[in-house]
Parts: sequence; C-alpha cells; structure tokens
Amino acid sequence: MKKYPVILLCVLVVFAVVFVFCSSSSSSSSQVEESEKVTESGAASSHIFTSPYIPQTVEFAGEALPIHHFDVRESLERELLVNMNFHSNTLQYLKRVTRFFPVIEPILAANNIPDDFKYLSLIESDFMNRVSPAGATGFWQFMRAAATDYKLEMTSEVDERYHLEKSTVAACQYLRDAYRQFNNWTMVAAAYNMGRAGLSTQVNRQKCNNYFDLILNEETSRYVYRIAAVKLILTDPQRYGFHVPEEEKYQPIPFTEVTISTGISDLVDFAFQHKTNYKMLKILNPWLRDNKLTNSSRKTYIIKIPAEGFRETQRTV
Repeated sequence: MKKYPVILLCVLVVFAVVFVFCSSSSSSSSQVEESEKVTESGAASSHIFTSPYIPQTVEFAGEALPIHHFDVRESLERELLVNMNFHSNTLQYLKRVTRFFPVIEPILAANNIPDDFKYLSLIESDFMNRVSPAGATGFWQFMRAAATDYKLEMTSEVDERYHLEKSTVAACQYLRDAYRQFNNWTMVAAAYNMGRAGLSTQVNRQKCNNYFDLILNEETSRYVYRIAAVKLILTDPQRYGFHVPEEEKYQPIPFTEVTISTGISDLVDFAFQHKTNYKMLKILNPWLRDNKLTNSSRKTYIIKIPAEGFRETQRTV
C-alpha cells in the first residue's frame, strides 16, 4: 500500500514537467511571432537606400554630359553616391554657399565665365582657406607659380591667394586662357585640376580633345563628375535627402571698407580703433598674413571692417 503514494508523486512530477515545457514552448512561439512582427514593422519604417536620381539631361557650363554612355552615367552616379552619403560635408556646402556664392557669381559674370565654375571653387576648397600638401592655397587653390603668373601678391605679410575677390578674378583669367587653348568648358575644368600642360600632353597622346573620351589620372577623371554631382545636389537638395532651413544657412558678413596706402604697425590696435577685434578683422581679411602691414611701397589696400554688432545677429561665423 505504501508504494502508491510514491507512484502518485512521480505521476504528478511528470505532469508538472510536461506543463512547464508546453508553457515555455507556447511563450517562445509567441515571442518569435511578436519578434517577427516587430522586425516587419521596423523594416517597413526604416530608411530605404536607393540609387540616386539622374536627370535625363545633365549640363556643366552649358555643355551636356553624354550620360547615355554607360561609363559616363556610372561615373556621375559614383560622385552622387559619395556626396549624398558624405552628409557632414554636403550639409556644410549647403550652409556656406549662401555666404560666398554672392561674392563669386558677379565676378564670374563680369569676366564671361560660366556660372557653374562657382562649384569648381567649392569642390577645390570646401570654401575654406585651405593649404594643400602641394602648397595650393585659398578658395581657388592657387599654386605659387600660377599665382605669380596672374599677378597675385605673395609676401610674408600679404597673400592674395586668400583674397576672395582678387583670387576669383585671377581664376577667371586662368579659365579664359584655358578656354582659348581647349575650346570647351569641360576641358577647361579638367585643365584647372591637372594643369594645362598636363592635359595638353594627354590630348596629343590620345588624339582626343573630349574629356569624356580621355583616360586621365584618378583625380582628374572624377573631377568634372564631382562638380556636376555637387551642382545637382545643391540645386535640388531635398531630392537627394538634404534639408537646411533658410535661417540656418550662413549669411554674408556685413562690412564697411577702409582704404589705406600707408603701413599699419599693429593690426590688433587697428582693429580696436575700428571697433572690432583682431579675430574678426582676420576672418574678413584672411589675406593679411601677419599682425602688421609694413607697406613700404605705399600700395593701396582695401581692408574690410565688420559692421558693428554683426556677431549678435549672425547664427554662426
């Protein structure tokens, strides 16, 4: 008789184990189903990455890119993908162009240079006064030899490669000279990147004066496509996934001008005398490369003085 309680206990244990297992399986199945629902929901709401939009016609400086050629289309698509996904850089482009395009555009127009060359300046420097490892300097990235050819002053105290207006005029002169040599603006852009002599060598070697039919070095072979891609994105940013409200774009810094033909012994004191400081003076006049301007030759210089109180009205500088 004593063995029956033991048997009963064993049966109860078995039933308990089976119940727990079934409950666990049901719970796991429910969790899997819920997980699948969440995954499906997440997939539906996540960003979908697609190929970039390419218009039927793409132009640079009034010249159509032959995007019906597979290699041209793929090269343009590559640069669109790079700039669409280099978000920090492209967002800064969208913010900076409102400050600097208004300076560059009228100079290009006055010198009969197509407006699209403003994008060339942008990709050269990101609209920052950079110095490349090779020594190219300023928004237009002039090398010292080219700057000398186009009469830009370079001393220990003055470097006009940093002078936006003067360097833009010099760039226009270079571009016109290149156009006389190559007779189309796409080749002019390529020449700006690799030099007129280097491009001329390739034209003669390959018996071709068409950028899209030439084999060039890696940087130059991507150069025009990069300009075209940046132009497409900046002229229609929302199509390519960018939105910068107008109030967040950088505006031109208001200024007055002071003309001098004598030396300045201390630019810090000069700034204070004009109700600003050395930092603001150098932001508007990056071509001043020292804290003084000796000017022993008594040349005439125009120095920009930021408008009083402008820092409080700017979102950023």
